[in-house]
Amino acid sequence: MRIFDRSLHARRRARAAGRYADHSFLKLLAAEDIALRLSAITRQFDRVLDLGAHDGLLADTLRADPLVGPQLGKITTADLAPAFRPDVVVDEEALPFADASFDLVVSALSLHWVNDLPGTLIQIRRVLKPDGLFIGAVLGGRTLIELRQSLLSAEDEIRGGAANRVSPYLDVIDGAGLLQRAGFAMPVADNDARTVRYAHPMRLLGDLRGMGETAAFASREAPVLTRGILMRAMETYVRRFADPDGRVRATFEFVTLSGWAPSPDQPKPKRPGSATMRLADALGVREQGAGEKAG
Repeated sequence: MRIFDRSLHARRRARAAGRYADHSFLKLLAAEDIALRLSAITRQFDRVLDLGAHDGLLADTLRADPLVGPQLGKITTADLAPAFRPDVVVDEEALPFADASFDLVVSALSLHWVNDLPGTLIQIRRVLKPDGLFIGAVLGGRTLIELRQSLLSAEDEIRGGAANRVSPYLDVIDGAGLLQRAGFAMPVADNDARTVRYAHPMRLLGDLRGMGETAAFASREAPVLTRGILMRAMETYVRRFADPDGRVRATFEFVTLSGWAPSPDQPKPKRPGSATMRLADALGVREQGAGEKAG
């Protein structure tokens, strides 16, 4: 399924490169979270890939962390847009790296733009060495829910019908399943929602353009979004989602995916029914029957 126009997204990403640092607060939050997760893992990662690197903020954040930085060897930055000057220009849908090239692959707020996320995860697992680690943060399903509702309401009010103007995002419930489907061991998916407040929703749109995060749908069937509909949507946004001080809320949900490339040395779950000791004995308590009252 082709949801996104990758070439259009690449152009918008390149357009944002010049002033990306002025709008990269979400990238920084994701980078700091990935650094925190890596700080709990005491091992050396000699070759690291920063996939969808933008301006290299994630790599810089990991390098600067006193716990994580010393554990990292060479970091290769890879991005879709040459304007960000990555080490390698890479389309995340077609990774050019050899099998087992990296000990660690990290990605912050880039992979929600690929059309085939399961396929990209399979490629990431392929380029990891056995027992290599992947940690990636993408935007989740609750992201921009206020903007989505405001645009749908305004367009339906004016046109009598509405098209989706905000990109679809990953649901955290599907995250671990996608990792498992891609062949990762010990897959984990979790989420965290952040609320950002703006003086006006037009400031939010400015940030989205500055991040290179404006919608880039492959389908051109939806009618053009007119200025009148956009202005009505902004009015609806303020009416529904303003706080008492007049500032409006915008939700950004982070879904973080992590998993390990399979290795014979990894711990494996025991076969069901193979236990040699009762749980009650291990806990030092009396086993209680299902029909027995507590007490």
